[in-house]
Amino acid sequence: MIDLIRRTSCDLPQDVRNALLSARSCESNDSLAASVFETIHRNVDLAWSKTRPICQDTGSILFYITAPASFDRAAFKRLAGKCVTAATAKGWLRPNSVDPITGRNDGTNVGPGTPTFYFEDGSEPVVTIKLVLKGGGCENVSAQYSLPDARLGADRNLDGCRKAVLDAVFQAQGKGCSPGVIGICIGGDRATGYEHSKTQFLRRLDDTNPDPTLRAFEEDILRSANELGIGPMGFGGKTTLLAAKACALNRLPASYFVTVSYMCWAFRRQGIVLDQTGHIAHWLY
Repeated sequence: MIDLIRRTSCDLPQDVRNALLSARSCESNDSLAASVFETIHRNVDLAWSKTRPICQDTGSILFYITAPASFDRAAFKRLAGKCVTAATAKGWLRPNSVDPITGRNDGTNVGPGTPTFYFEDGSEPVVTIKLVLKGGGCENVSAQYSLPDARLGADRNLDGCRKAVLDAVFQAQGKGCSPGVIGICIGGDRATGYEHSKTQFLRRLDDTNPDPTLRAFEEDILRSANELGIGPMGFGGKTTLLAAKACALNRLPASYFVTVSYMCWAFRRQGIVLDQTGHIAHWLY
């Protein structure tokens, strides 16, 4: 568990590295965008070689666990909390967990809502643990829309969803540390919209959506967002998003939400599969 946290904080998955390299190749060598990408690549390499966090904001700690029904969830939470505290003491996590009422930070990264756990029952006798570290800057530019939206001229259809998502990307500019990745949830309620939009970050950036309608939607959003010219860190360029991932949930007739979760270029996501003895069978990303 501690090694999972270390790798997630101090390295980027290969699919994210590949996406950043591909984005760099699209920019002119003498452009500011190219310079930003080169700084990003140096940052990533230094972080891994020195075992230091890629970003000083190591973010919200989100665990996604799939396990047999007999799995002891309470014990896992206790263990994860100890590992988070140990990783914080080693400097792999920044002490980010602050009491909203008193402002107190006890330096452990453990408290109400921190870490956050999402459990799902699995049919296999293995445990899959995925970890996402989501920084506060990109969380600040996530957005939720209720359609119809007269300001955007967005109706309750896919074109309206498109207008809402692109508005979220435009409003984010460089404040979300672009080039980013967006997770989109069409439908659901206000809470499930954000929850499921973040699960899209568990997908590989180079995968394809099995739903042809959502696949075409993702491709259109990615293409259109990269035509906005916002570029890396908002300095201009051809790459504003590295990927767009979308899902859909049933909704109530009275509500039509479109939720956009934004992830920065420091896309920290990793996962492991544990065998029946509790050892790591393989790494997921």
